[in-house]
Amino acid sequence: MSLETTPILDVNRLVKRFGGFTALDGLSFHVVPGEILGLVGPNGSGKTTAINVISGLYSPDGGGVIFEGRAVGGVASHRLVHRGINRTFQVPKPFMSLSVRENVEVALAYGRADGVPPAIDALLEEYRLADVAKRPAADLNSAQQKMLDLTRALATAPRLLLLDELAAGLNPAELDWIADRIKALAAKGMAIIVVEHLMGFIEHITDRVIVMNAGKEIFEGKLAAAVKEPQVIEVFLGGEHAA
Repeated sequence: MSLETTPILDVNRLVKRFGGFTALDGLSFHVVPGEILGLVGPNGSGKTTAINVISGLYSPDGGGVIFEGRAVGGVASHRLVHRGINRTFQVPKPFMSLSVRENVEVALAYGRADGVPPAIDALLEEYRLADVAKRPAADLNSAQQKMLDLTRALATAPRLLLLDELAAGLNPAELDWIADRIKALAAKGMAIIVVEHLMGFIEHITDRVIVMNAGKEIFEGKLAAAVKEPQVIEVFLGGEHAA
């Protein structure tokens, strides 16, 4: 974990409603550069909604999202990519008719990353896509599509990366491998927020977790400490672990 203590992201009393349903009800947390923060909680607790608001897919109905000292709540996703926030999705959304390489090239051109952009060949090699680089994205299996989704996000050189169930469906060897990749990204100073239901994976990679229930934080700290909290045991560990 980075020694940096100034948050790159501050989420303050965030509220998101869908009709009469309040998905986020005053959620607050922060993340610093080089930190891996996990968002965990039972089904419907608001984890993915939080990611969707931070990434600009949804506008907040209350509260604030501050990134690098600037309010970004309600800013469109494509503008946030240019500012340094990108994400993966539970269900990857590549351009199916384009090749793997073309998908990454589009992200690289579109993302307008500050500084020297990542090298496509290095990204494809790092995330085990070099051998399928010329194939259409539609031909990839689920794990490969997840890696393409991640590679496209990394091509934009984000300073804050949001991972929404990236590990789902990966086998144990793949989980260990991607955990090492994620920790290496954080070691270089990238802030990472992980939404995941695989608790062993979360425990392995995160510096802290925020346990959520009904759109609120009920615990902040190490996962090992969370499992000893009666409220966490009642609302989370005794329920479903899906997002």
